Amino acid sequence: MIRMSFAEIKTNIPGEKSKSLVERRQNIVPKGVSNGVPAFAQSAEGALVTDVDGNTFIDFVGAIGVQNVGHNHPKVKQALHEQVDQFIHTGFNVMMYESYIELAEKLAEMAPGSHEKMVLLQNTGAEAVENAVKIARKYTKRQGIVSFSRGFHGRTLMTMSMTSKVKPYKYEFGPFAPEVYRAPYPYNYRRPAGMTVEQYEEMVLADFKNFFISDVAPESIAAVVMEPIQGEGGFIVPGKRFVQGVAEFCKEHGILFVADEIQTGFARTGKNFAIEHFDVVPDLLTVSKAMGAGVPISGVIGRKEIMNQSEPGELGGTYSGSPLGCKAALAVLDIIEEEKLNERAQAIGEKVQSHFKKLAGKYECVGDYRGLGAMNAIEIVKDKESKEPAKDLTNSIIKEANNRGLLLFSAGVYGNVLRLLMPLVITDEQLEEGLSILEQAVEAGVATNSVTVG
Repeated sequence: MIRMSFAEIKTNIPGEKSKSLVERRQNIVPKGVSNGVPAFAQSAEGALVTDVDGNTFIDFVGAIGVQNVGHNHPKVKQALHEQVDQFIHTGFNVMMYESYIELAEKLAEMAPGSHEKMVLLQNTGAEAVENAVKIARKYTKRQGIVSFSRGFHGRTLMTMSMTSKVKPYKYEFGPFAPEVYRAPYPYNYRRPAGMTVEQYEEMVLADFKNFFISDVAPESIAAVVMEPIQGEGGFIVPGKRFVQGVAEFCKEHGILFVADEIQTGFARTGKNFAIEHFDVVPDLLTVSKAMGAGVPISGVIGRKEIMNQSEPGELGGTYSGSPLGCKAALAVLDIIEEEKLNERAQAIGEKVQSHFKKLAGKYECVGDYRGLGAMNAIEIVKDKESKEPAKDLTNSIIKEANNRGLLLFSAGVYGNVLRLLMPLVITDEQLEEGLSILEQAVEAGVATNSVTVG
């Protein structure tokens, strides 16, 4: 048994109950649906998850950025119970309900920019991005869409086409949607030797502008869709100059600038939306994940004149903006404000970055650490000089962390980035214990893989 103050591992991972369920899962669920830790949840609260065998984990994944306000927050539960007692679903396109309007009003108010806005609610992040594309095309009367290298936008045909990582997201799933182009995006850790960050960002911005000479004419592009911080791509944070330069280019050429905030929104980076760090006001902004605290809901927030271009029936969906999703999201927005989660995200980030700095000084395999607010990552390499990605070591660290009671997940096109998305309601004690387990896992992974300690 491994027992700390919060994490408690009573069995092997998986335990007997989870092992039995894993066998059933393998028989009925396609292997194409991936899983992290080989265990099944029994209960969850705040930043802790307990599996069916009684093992309790500190959660540094948060359902990949969904649980910003924590698992099973009492205000979210209360809101859902109240809605279930009234009605579960009427279909907004059949009979409307006030919670949809209230949520739309609040999202429009909190999104950056003083211009008039409108809000479309959907179910998933991919749906939000798909609808942003539809809206942009309708408004501009153009068809081309530009996303970025290492970007991730979803698994539907359009969003898969926009996504950069080939395996596992695109391989053998083509042909892809036409008129989708991919522009360069800075990756400061892997910039050319001898080049400053400023020089590198200017070079990539110049490459971005040249892309519209060599690859596609700007007059044919409806929208440029950017993650302000790349999520699946490896938690890569661009410089302000690059983001502002892209936005300026879009404005100059009548291209809509779309901020994909699916993973970065709702206090994750220490602001309501990550794009606010760059002093850029997007034309359209997509949201999901943390907005519903686990209840599927997403949205597109945008300039009124752009959003209102479509005719009745051209936007929407059977479950889009469901009453349960709206009520959960309204509770989430209240919690963010009442519990000051933007400030909490900043405090978490400071603690995490401080810990990462120590790890980088101690272990040769910690090549880089980066992030904004409580969206942080370390990049695992074979050594600091070569920067060669160490995917096997990364997987070993994750397994070691799971076995010690820490839920951990990877990212990056090389699969060598450890990304941290703990609930923002995590206590200082839980955070410290989780970071301690992470270091233990790195040390054990290094020993197992015979990697040099710095």
